[in-house]
Amino acid sequence: MEWTPQEIPDQTGRTFIVTGANGGIGIETTTMLARKGGTVIMACRNAERAWPIAAMIEGDVRIERLDLADLASVREFADRTGDFDVLVNNAGLMNIPFSRTKDGFETQFGVNHLGHFALTGLLLDRLRDRVVSLASIAHRRAPQLWIDDLNHENRDYQRNLSYAQSKLANLMFGRELQRRLTVAGSEKRSYAVHPGVSATDLFTRTETPVDRIIKPLIRITGHSPANAAHSTLFAATMPGADPDIYWGPTRWGGSRGPVGPSPSSELSKDTELSRRLWEESERMTGVTYKF
Repeated sequence: MEWTPQEIPDQTGRTFIVTGANGGIGIETTTMLARKGGTVIMACRNAERAWPIAAMIEGDVRIERLDLADLASVREFADRTGDFDVLVNNAGLMNIPFSRTKDGFETQFGVNHLGHFALTGLLLDRLRDRVVSLASIAHRRAPQLWIDDLNHENRDYQRNLSYAQSKLANLMFGRELQRRLTVAGSEKRSYAVHPGVSATDLFTRTETPVDRIIKPLIRITGHSPANAAHSTLFAATMPGADPDIYWGPTRWGGSRGPVGPSPSSELSKDTELSRRLWEESERMTGVTYKF
């Protein structure tokens, strides 16, 4: 029996924070959570762009500015956030030209992983239930995690490998957070999920000719943003979802299909490397977790 969002329990009284909620999978996630009675905080870099989107969503939807490429913005967002139930680390960039964040991090790694790492750590004491971090089947393209040069100080930039490394980091972070919560005896949970392949705006920001043709091609092999949001919604709302499972679409190599347990690379299961990534992330962001 395939899981569908119709099985989501009533979310009345629960508050969700969704990063990057004004595009693609973020819109679909926000729409369904609000439809099920949840209060959704759309955490977006461009609040002006988010307003017309929020206006079309029925339910209790609020907008807060959050720029994951600026740790000062992350701290400001955390400072004005009260208690809530679920954090969905959804925002991301893919295969963009080389650049650096305001804090000097390579942008894909800085936004996709470090921004979310800092955000989660700063909000953990106000989180009542769970964290959902979006990884990707692209994590399997990372031949290694460049733990001694995460910030591209001493190696050439390859946009596809940088993206793969950031998604590998998302997956390892989700798992390592769950391990640390378990050791601490916490009932809070951490999930790593992937959405499969979907024709969202992620595929139109590479600043190459591919931007003009990729969406029609992706529609052939992937699935809609609404279906791509299923794994996020499952992990964010289902009481019995196992946090030790990597959830995602299960057909066509993980690019589409019903939600279920998904394979991941052996590299992503390296607990010692995950520990080192955690320590480097704390050092780079200045955010230390308190369990």
